[in-house]
Amino acid sequence: MSIDATIVSSLRPDVPLAPLTTLGIGGRARYFLRAESVDQIIAAISWAEDRALRLVILGGGSNVLIADDGIDGLVVQNDLRGVTVGDAATSVFVKVAAGEPWDAFVERAVLSGWAGIECLSGIPGLIGATPIQNIGAYGQEVSETIVRVEALDRATRRVRWFTNEECGFGYRSSRFKNIDKDRYVILSVTFRLTRDGKAVVRYQELRRYLDESGTSTPSLSEVREAVLAIRRRKGMLLDSNDPDTRSDGSFFMNPVVAASELDGLLARAGAGLPHFDAADGSVKLSAAWLIENAGFPKGYERGNVGISSKHSLAIINRGGGTARDVLALVELIQRTVRDKFGVELHPEPAFIGF
Repeated sequence: MSIDATIVSSLRPDVPLAPLTTLGIGGRARYFLRAESVDQIIAAISWAEDRALRLVILGGGSNVLIADDGIDGLVVQNDLRGVTVGDAATSVFVKVAAGEPWDAFVERAVLSGWAGIECLSGIPGLIGATPIQNIGAYGQEVSETIVRVEALDRATRRVRWFTNEECGFGYRSSRFKNIDKDRYVILSVTFRLTRDGKAVVRYQELRRYLDESGTSTPSLSEVREAVLAIRRRKGMLLDSNDPDTRSDGSFFMNPVVAASELDGLLARAGAGLPHFDAADGSVKLSAAWLIENAGFPKGYERGNVGISSKHSLAIINRGGGTARDVLALVELIQRTVRDKFGVELHPEPAFIGF
C-alpha cells in the first residue's frame, strides 16, 4: 500500500484546533489526521515531508498555546491505544500507548493497588505527554516510575527505546522537550509501579487536607480522592460548568535559582517569599506568590483573558480570548515580576504556530 493510501482517506482539511485544547484557543490546521497506528504516523511524516509541510504532533491539548493563525501544515493527533501489564515479584510493569488518557490510567492503577502515581490524579492530557513534560504534582513526578520510553525518530523513521536515565528528566523537562524537541514522536511509556503499595504523602498541602479529613494512614484511593478534591477547589479539574478550568493549568513554572541568590531575593521581596530546597543545592520559589505580589491577584481580568479566581498560576480564557490576548498578559506578568523581584518566570505550555 502506498504512503498516500495509508493516510489520505483519513486526512481532513481546514480543521479548527481550539476545540481540541483545554484553553479553547487557536486557529485552524491546514490538514488534520487522527493517527491510530505507528504506520499512519510514519506515513504522515513522509506525506508532509514530500510536500514541504510543517508537521505538528498534538496530544490532549492540555498544555499548549496554539497561534491564532493556526498551523499551515499537517497536525497529527496521536491516538495510539493499548495497555499491557507485566508482573514481577513486588512490581507491576505497565506499557501504555501514547494516546491513552493519563487520568484513566492513574485511576486504573489506584483501583488495582499499584502505587507510585496516585498524587498525579486529575492531570488532563495523554500518556505521550507525560515524559516530555515530566509531569508532577503534590510531591510526585512521573519520572519516578518511568522505566523506558518508546519513541519514533522523525528523521530516520526508526523506533528507539530510551531508559529513564537517557530521558534526561528535570523539573518539568526532558530531552524530548529540550535538546531533542520535535525530533521524536512518543509511542508508548512503560511504568514500574509497586504492587499492593502504600501511599507516600510528601506534600504539605495534601498532608494537611488528609489530616483535616481524619485520615492518618491513607489508602491509594483516599489519596487520589484528596488530590482530586484539592484540584477541584483550585479549578484544576476540567469542568464545563466552571469557567476557571478553561485554562492550561499552571501556566508558569516555579522559578529555580541558585542558593547564593536567595539572600538578595529575600531582601528585595521580603521574608514572606516562600522558598524550598531543590536539587543540586538550588532553591525553588513560588511563582504564585511572585505573581500575586506583583499586582496580579486571583480573578485579575485583562480583556477576554485573565487569571483564575481560584489559582493564580492559571491563565484562563474568559470567552472569546485569543492567543494574542494570552501572550500580552503573559508578557505583562513576566515583565512586572522581573522588574519588581528580579526573577524570570518561564511558561510551562508549548507555544505552537508562532
